[in-house]
Amino acid sequence: MLTVIGEALVDVLSGGISAPRSFVGGSPLNVAVGLAKLDHPVTLIGRWGRDDYGAMIEHALTTHDVRYVGGPDELATSTARGILDPVGAATYTFDIHWDLPELPADTSALADARLVHTGSLATLLEPGAHKVRKLIEAARPHATISYDPNIRPSLITDHAAAVVNVESFVRLSDVVRASDSDLEWLYPHRSAADTATAWLDMGPAMVVATYGSGGPLGLVKAGSARTNAPVVDVADTVGAGDSFMAAMISAMEVRGLLGSEQREKLHALNPATLTEILDYAAKAAAITVSRPGANPPTRSEIH
Repeated sequence: MLTVIGEALVDVLSGGISAPRSFVGGSPLNVAVGLAKLDHPVTLIGRWGRDDYGAMIEHALTTHDVRYVGGPDELATSTARGILDPVGAATYTFDIHWDLPELPADTSALADARLVHTGSLATLLEPGAHKVRKLIEAARPHATISYDPNIRPSLITDHAAAVVNVESFVRLSDVVRASDSDLEWLYPHRSAADTATAWLDMGPAMVVATYGSGGPLGLVKAGSARTNAPVVDVADTVGAGDSFMAAMISAMEVRGLLGSEQREKLHALNPATLTEILDYAAKAAAITVSRPGANPPTRSEIH
């Protein structure tokens, strides 16, 4: 069992003269769907509303065979309204409602998980963020922890507090992925690569910085790897990092690197295997950006 904790929302994307289009999204949901499309049993712990957008989310999860814990409540479904620029990158405004019901530590989606992934708004916005941290702390003794901060600056009012919060999740994690723009927003005084190095020293086995079309940089204790991003015609970049994250987790799963009993093996990962993992994840992200919305690939599409 692989488990993802975090927000599910609907992206409403506009660009040019076309009418807005709605896509089910949210970074954690995208990772969960990405894992399911790569043939892994996965559960999403999250929330959404009892409304039309919430029905879209439930339909998407059911279609892709993603199980869920939490689900609909009386608040509205969160939305992210994005304006696409000429190269397909989106600028968002958010209407977010984030919280989680209190879950017992022996919830099967947590107790049986070899990996628990979280990130983005779910780890930064209260009242839900501290509950997510408690769930991660409860899962760490038996599960690999992965994390993607996926920063949304427009929702952050206290930069220093955000840095402290992000670093607390980095220290709890075995695998961290962040975009170069996230890393440079968090630490504008140094390069993304320098921050990735600093994060590796905080305890994770692997830290990956992604540079869009510039390809990913991965760091492990034994060294580093840099791979190229495949060249594709870009429809938009929505969900690219989430597809990368899901494929990276998948590549680790098929190599027997997930679960707390594999933590020592993960910390001993060599740069050659890291390169294979990054190549696979970069292919997944490239497929995603070649089509509209957060639409991660299947295993057969990557191969």
